[in-house]
Amino acid sequence: MARIAGVDLPRNKRVEVALQYIFGVGKARSKKIMEFASLPKDLRSDDLTDPQIAKIREFLEAIKVEGDLRRDVGLSIKRLMDLGCYRGLRHRKGLPVRGQSTRQNARTRKGPRKTVANKKKAV
Repeated sequence: MARIAGVDLPRNKRVEVALQYIFGVGKARSKKIMEFASLPKDLRSDDLTDPQIAKIREFLEAIKVEGDLRRDVGLSIKRLMDLGCYRGLRHRKGLPVRGQSTRQNARTRKGPRKTVANKKKAV
């Protein structure tokens, strides 16, 4: 099992998919890494050799991934909250930040429904 950027790559998956387990590496960047390291598309993560892993690490050292990227994202959000701008307030309240409706949806950000007791209807 290969360990790259502090992440254990999953066993027996294609390298292109396994690299996406690293925070900051998506589909496009994974393909660029494969080209840079000149790896075949059908190569499995179990079959990686030490020189191939070294080539992947060399590519990843040039970009922000995992801890550094998480810290930068967190600091950016904290900066917005400290400024008190609209996006920062939405982050602080735990509501959707990018203009989504919250009347019926947004359950992921708002969490489970909090039922409010209502009065009985007068007859």
